[in-house]
Amino acid sequence: MAKVLIIGAGGVSRVVTKKCAMNSSVFSQIVLASRTKSKCDKIAAEIKESLHVSVQTATIDADDVDALVALIEEVKPDLVMNIALPYQDLSIMDACIKTKTPYLDTANYEHPDTAKFEYKEQWARDKAFKDVGIMALLGSGFDPGVTNVYCAYAQQYLFDEIHYIDILDCNAGDHGYPFATNFNPEINLREVSSNGRYWEDGKWIETKPMEIMMQWDYPEVGVKDSYLLYHEEMESLTQNIKGLKRIRFFMTFGESYLTHMKCLENVGMLRIDEVEVNGVKVVPLQLLTKLLPDPASLGPRTVGFTNIGCLITGIKDGKAKKVYIYNVCDHQECYRETGAQAVSYTTGVPAMIGAKMMLEGKWSGKGVFNMEQFDAKPFMDELNIQGLPWKILEMKPDETFEIK
Repeated sequence: MAKVLIIGAGGVSRVVTKKCAMNSSVFSQIVLASRTKSKCDKIAAEIKESLHVSVQTATIDADDVDALVALIEEVKPDLVMNIALPYQDLSIMDACIKTKTPYLDTANYEHPDTAKFEYKEQWARDKAFKDVGIMALLGSGFDPGVTNVYCAYAQQYLFDEIHYIDILDCNAGDHGYPFATNFNPEINLREVSSNGRYWEDGKWIETKPMEIMMQWDYPEVGVKDSYLLYHEEMESLTQNIKGLKRIRFFMTFGESYLTHMKCLENVGMLRIDEVEVNGVKVVPLQLLTKLLPDPASLGPRTVGFTNIGCLITGIKDGKAKKVYIYNVCDHQECYRETGAQAVSYTTGVPAMIGAKMMLEGKWSGKGVFNMEQFDAKPFMDELNIQGLPWKILEMKPDETFEIK
């Protein structure tokens, strides 16, 4: 029986809060806080009507450490779940340190003024978390998150050595709009328009945005164009998966998305610096975010499937071994359960599971941790129970579903 404070009220938070309410034997008290309290109230009302579970709501500016400290001291939660923007990771972590409250997030810190996300500044708080005797769990979403756990499970239970990892993220859903993003547009477009990177033979290799494309025949979905990106889970996996020779990340994009994004980039709408318009300073990307459909509104109109997994190659008992560990999600099934499409669902459910691991003591420690640093099995077991069942496709060492 525990009390949690959930910060953020977007599409992912809708899933997190509802899944916590569905597991009320663990999450006995839920407080949902956001800058816009009316969004919290709407989610709370839905949960009260459908699950008969009460959720308290509050207003918070997640950039304001003092306000966060005051709210945490008022609520006295057993865990703070940061489901806000990656820009706010450090302020929420600092408030947790000041109040000696365990912390969880779904994505690593992103600099507001630079299109760069990294764990450096979060890892730097490891000593502070140790000094006050609490735990921080970073990246408890799907990718990062479940993909880290897949790799940990492979290392702990399936392989003696892991040499190659390809993380594959396929969203084959159709929302019917000419252009929209399935999660926060500002974060999504900054991520996709940045240079790609992958790790090989002990060093990072940088690529131009969308420079490398491969076609993968995703199980249960089909062949999709997939582009090499830099993604945050690779930063920790290179440190925690021993014997690794290469790790890459691929994500699917349709032609319409890429055409729109390139056009917007060419006319300056992806800029993150201020420009002056009629005496008013605006950030073009933030303006674009306001013009695009709210990702939280895509649930009822998105159809199709996601396939996210890890293609892992290595050695077991002296022999070459290759597996694809993956999950397939149906957008409409996710919407019927939680009122959100699969991209929000696949991030929100693992956030709840990570919190459950901490509150039940199955994952514990003092300091700042990434997902792959714990026993993967209890988390993998919960995935099957909580709506994200996984499969393992055993493959021949020279077999691939990459289409040449």
